[in-house]
Amino acid sequence: MTPTLETRRLLLRPAELADAEQTQILFSSWENVRYLEDVVPWPYPADGASFYLRKIALPAVERGEAWHWTLRLKTEPGQMIGSISLLKGETNRGFWLGQEWQGQGYMTEACDAVTEYWFSVLKFPVLRAPKAVANTASRRISERQGMRVVATEERGYVSGRLPTEIWEITAEEWNARKPTK
Repeated sequence: MTPTLETRRLLLRPAELADAEQTQILFSSWENVRYLEDVVPWPYPADGASFYLRKIALPAVERGEAWHWTLRLKTEPGQMIGSISLLKGETNRGFWLGQEWQGQGYMTEACDAVTEYWFSVLKFPVLRAPKAVANTASRRISERQGMRVVATEERGYVSGRLPTEIWEITAEEWNARKPTK
């Protein structure tokens, strides 16, 4: 099961089918999807969020292959502002945030919380996250977390084929950067 996580300003609530409506509204913006993997359909279909939750995200959670959260401000817990996921496999973390909430450090907080969960609770040895080189905001989050580029390649995104960096951090590196108590 995916637990609820908290940061200083955010609630990371496990994704559920009831989130489809808010997801559909926020997610179907070009700015939110252009740097996502090209498996995301565009234009985004009217039932895209519901289909994704019912057929892909929630079944993966049930199989123990993924952990999906919605992001909500503690001051407005009824309003979803984005999403973050952890995944087994080649790509271990993905996220998106509604435009209104970008540039305020919310995704950095969420990434710190789920990265800590990945290493401390799930006990995985490494976390990898591909990023389109053009996605500078996402790359800055990886830099702040102490991740490093371990490979470059070209990948397909909603916006087309783009140069991509594979960012990585090990559990040892993550634990070494945390402040001691």
